[in-house]
Amino acid sequence: MKKKNKIYILDVTNRDGVQTSKLGLAKLQKSMLNMYLNDMGVHQSEFGFPVTRHETNYLNANLELASMGVLKPIILSGWIRAITDDVKQALKLTKVKHMNLSISTSEQMTRGKFQGRKTRDDILKMMTDALDLAKKRGVKTVGVNAEDASRTNDEFLLKFAMAARDHGADRIRYCDTLGYDDPFTIYRRVRTLASEVRIPIEIHCHNDLGMVVACSVAGAKAAIDSGVDAYINTTVNGMGERAGNADLVSVILAVKYSSGFGDKYLLDEKIKLNHAWKLAKYASYAFGVPIPINQVAVGENAFAHESGIHADGALKDRRNYELYDFEELGRGEPEIIETGRKITAGEYSGIKGFRNVYERLEVKFKNDKEATKVLELVRYANVHTQKPLTQGELKFIAKYPDIARKIFAMLP
Repeated sequence: MKKKNKIYILDVTNRDGVQTSKLGLAKLQKSMLNMYLNDMGVHQSEFGFPVTRHETNYLNANLELASMGVLKPIILSGWIRAITDDVKQALKLTKVKHMNLSISTSEQMTRGKFQGRKTRDDILKMMTDALDLAKKRGVKTVGVNAEDASRTNDEFLLKFAMAARDHGADRIRYCDTLGYDDPFTIYRRVRTLASEVRIPIEIHCHNDLGMVVACSVAGAKAAIDSGVDAYINTTVNGMGERAGNADLVSVILAVKYSSGFGDKYLLDEKIKLNHAWKLAKYASYAFGVPIPINQVAVGENAFAHESGIHADGALKDRRNYELYDFEELGRGEPEIIETGRKITAGEYSGIKGFRNVYERLEVKFKNDKEATKVLELVRYANVHTQKPLTQGELKFIAKYPDIARKIFAMLP
């Protein structure tokens, strides 16, 4: 029986999401997001920049978690420029085995960024040289990104993608870098691209015109309709440059429940949507950005009904006014807020208060030496994040203290 093509999620929160202006994440928070994305069954996390020195320890520590089987089966991939020097540096500094190589392809960016120093032929050679080197050095999967693909003419985009394919690229990333596409144009262009190139297509869209989820699923539909797998790039809560990227939960729900998709298109079966609520809340806390009240699925009002007709209809049969169930998202359990005495763990904690915090988390230490070792790491973690540590972060540090130490270590 012929294999049915699938839609996979490749989350880029730890690469594109952290490029949100005036915001960012500590390396511990990026690591926790990788853990939660893995728990949710997300296929791949573009977890950072292998040539950026302050990322080195974090990247290698997370790759170590992967080799230990902790971050599994999620794939951890790095983003670099499509130049040979970046490939060399990435493999010198890190043990990354999956990469995306990125270079601008539109006439606007070729002219506007390179200022006449590079031609379209130069762009092709830079990309294929970097791709050849990555493959030669044993990188397992290499995606090639056409930055500003949506403003690149069809002829050159096809030439670029075919060159990437012929040099061993595993996927082509179609980047709607400025949110320029609409669902109709991206469907047509990706359909043409996928039909000609015949390798999986990644869809990377931005929300400058407010159509990011629609464009993402339309691009994925085009790839599947052409007979190849589709990879949709997402970020948790839609974080990202300018107006943001495609929200992870919204994309999953659109594929699962929109009228044109439903059972017609196959979403990666590893996805566990019941982790959505926990993941969205953690990302909101880590970024310091509240979830909008009307956010799809995880907003406070996503399942709220007030008007008489709506409330009556929802009470009689939830399907009258709800497309999907809140329980499916991991919502519905009451949240307990402590209003009495509260002992917290932070950069100035002592051993007594620290032990109390971990006792409430049902974490036991073998002896005082082990407890003191973890306390010291918790102090560093609090300095590192500049926020009170979450239960998940506290448990992570206690369970993987040696990994945590590497994540916190950054030397200029």
